Amino acid sequence: MKQQLFGTDGVRGRAGKKLNAVTAMRLAMAAGIYFRKNSITNKFLIGKDTRRSGYMIENAIVSGLTAVGYDVRQIGPMPTPAISFLTEDMRCDGGIMISASHNPYFDNGIKFFDSFGNKLDEKAESDIEKIYYDDELIEENQKTEFDIGRSKRVDDVIGRYIVHIKNSFPKGLTLKGIRVVLDTANGAAYKVAPTIFTELGADVVVINDSPNGSNINLNCGAMHPEILGEEVRKLRADIGFAFDGDADRLVVVDENGDVIDGDKLLGKLATYLHTQNRLKGCAVCATVMSNKALEDYLSDNELSLVRSNVGDKFVLEVLSQQGLNFGGEQSGHIILSDYVKTGDALISSLAVMACFLRSKEPISKLFNPFELYPQLQKNLAVVNKIPLEKIDGYSSLIEKIQNDGIRVLIRYSGTENLLRILLEGKDEKVLDGYMHEVYNFLKKALND
Repeated sequence: MKQQLFGTDGVRGRAGKKLNAVTAMRLAMAAGIYFRKNSITNKFLIGKDTRRSGYMIENAIVSGLTAVGYDVRQIGPMPTPAISFLTEDMRCDGGIMISASHNPYFDNGIKFFDSFGNKLDEKAESDIEKIYYDDELIEENQKTEFDIGRSKRVDDVIGRYIVHIKNSFPKGLTLKGIRVVLDTANGAAYKVAPTIFTELGADVVVINDSPNGSNINLNCGAMHPEILGEEVRKLRADIGFAFDGDADRLVVVDENGDVIDGDKLLGKLATYLHTQNRLKGCAVCATVMSNKALEDYLSDNELSLVRSNVGDKFVLEVLSQQGLNFGGEQSGHIILSDYVKTGDALISSLAVMACFLRSKEPISKLFNPFELYPQLQKNLAVVNKIPLEKIDGYSSLIEKIQNDGIRVLIRYSGTENLLRILLEGKDEKVLDGYMHEVYNFLKKALND
């Protein structure tokens, strides 16, 4: 049986197991064959985060791409959004980011970008997967003699990305006098983030900026913002920013060391952009996971909410289809598509700073513009991902809950054998009762 390679965000798995050198090399060959159809420059860009396994996977990818005739540019540890930007800026046919994002160091992943810096859609991923399993096609596309590709390391591109990020920050503003604590998660932003904030004038304190190959995301960064919160309180800083391993996710901590909710962050940034005449379509795209209180807050400010599937690439698809320029996920993937085509924690953090500087309110007040409705979430481990609509009694159970005024979202994880259950309503006791009922019903249906 053929193993499905792509999940919700590229290919991801245990390095050396699901994602080993052979898999990475063959996947690179398949991608090279796919991209060859529309090749213009015959160049591919590769970046990575700070995981030890990145060396193995990077070399395997270089072997695969050069084997099918591509020239490769390796730029070392850089944030995922930098690969999106630089793939287009350096006129490459495609780009690859080697990262498992917020996962532990022993996992790794491969994300693909097209020549415009966009993540690949599901059709493109499916086409690459078909090529991956086609032995004859892989064999006949391997090159010989001078048709074999070349690779080289490029060390001077970090400046391009820094300039690009700084250009998103209003020219008339400065961070002078603002104390900012940055937690770079021992990941891909450990160089660029401090440089950007320092050059913009901030008093910068950096923590978790000493990657050793195994400490990425380890008790730090966006997955553990309480560490940042302690530092912000101790240093009496104005604000703290925590990134994940590849710096596409942002968590904001206020001056009291408390985490700002992702939906509140989206809501306040949306109204700020609107006051600056920078919010296209008077609308925001968030995922089906976002709290309905966000939708109501936007409506009160004469803005609308459009929902997408979970994943920042789906948010971006909706932005593109509907002519919008702002959206994101409550988890911290925020997209300002006038500047970037994926979640970018650095651009998002500068948008937060611009909003803060113009409001002159403390972060704790500024980014607490509404109260969230109670929301319960629970994960159920499953053996088989049976289509939910085929389970006897499922539809009638969901209909009963929805008729009680509760929003229901139940979906399988794209990367793990989990079923994610979300219930949202205004009465937490009612939610708790329904969660118990739904969880037990699905546990029996899926694991008996």
